[in-house]
Amino acid sequence: MQESSQGVTVVALLADPDTPTEIAQRMARTLPDRLTDKSGQGRRFDVKVVSEPFTSGTEDPPTLMRRILDRGSAENWDIVVALTDLPLHSHGRRLAVDLNHEHGLALLSLPSLGGLRLQTRARRAVEEAVLGMAGPHTTGAEGPPRSQPLTGPSVDRLAPVHPGRTGEKETDDLRYVVSGPRGYLRVLAGMVRANRPWRLVPGLQKALAAALATGAVATVNSTVWNLATSLSTPRLVIATVGSVAIMIGWLIIDAELWHRPAESSPEARQRARLYNASTVATVGIGVLVCYVGLMVINWVWALFILNDQVFASMTRTPLHAEEYLTLAWFVASVATVGGALGSGLESDEAIRAAAYSKREQERRHRLLDDHND
Repeated sequence: MQESSQGVTVVALLADPDTPTEIAQRMARTLPDRLTDKSGQGRRFDVKVVSEPFTSGTEDPPTLMRRILDRGSAENWDIVVALTDLPLHSHGRRLAVDLNHEHGLALLSLPSLGGLRLQTRARRAVEEAVLGMAGPHTTGAEGPPRSQPLTGPSVDRLAPVHPGRTGEKETDDLRYVVSGPRGYLRVLAGMVRANRPWRLVPGLQKALAAALATGAVATVNSTVWNLATSLSTPRLVIATVGSVAIMIGWLIIDAELWHRPAESSPEARQRARLYNASTVATVGIGVLVCYVGLMVINWVWALFILNDQVFASMTRTPLHAEEYLTLAWFVASVATVGGALGSGLESDEAIRAAAYSKREQERRHRLLDDHND
């Protein structure tokens, strides 16, 4: 990799397509000035954003680090920071940051930063990685720079690991991993955030059409009126939980979203549990958003279409605000079950596209192809 010239350090943000690229592009607007201010050495920084699917075909950190090294060696870059929205594992641990000070390389797994304030956390992590590699390094007996632990708020909850140089596959000199229950939840939240579960609603057009049609018909059905007015709040809650669970289960089973490890190793099972937990959370949030939307639409539809005299004559209950809300609530549960049946008309590819990020879709396609082979 080329050395800095004329006091300018060239930093390349090598980002996977989709969310990582968006984060890198927003970050690049202010990153040069922030790095210059924080370096305190009169050094200037030039930041470039390169969007490439560098994780295509592999999730192995050493392989990814070699790809980053090869990519950086072919360009006039001093430091390369790679961003991916795939969760990475190393020796059974959930990897957050992989660093190689000798070559000026950093690999950042965005899910390890959690699901909240992702842009801010990613910017801080990149700043700390760049400043740590751009600053002066101590030298060991063998000559290459010795890794220095990062300092800053983004690594406060990460555990540093020095892998050493004993194995041929080692391509880094410092790793940061997340551990413990809080670390697990942090990665899980990051995976769900990367999948953007709110896209599930517009992505399932046929299922939504079936749910809206079911809700429209149920709202004007006198039998549904009588059922709604006779149900207590606990029963309405049970109906909500049951309908949402049916929708989640149907989507996961019908589209074959459940991940089964190809290997029987503990690490493979650990990955499978993490992937499946993110699937359930992603689909669950998407279905809940859909449920709330159906409830609002049914409530507006009921306000427009229902006649209080007809409703009272059929149910012997006056039509007040509480009845409108109860009916919309119950109809949303009925419509969600109808949407679950309608989702069977969707292709598996459409459901996966709605439920997962582009990187996760490619990962699952690769696993499916390997399983078929």
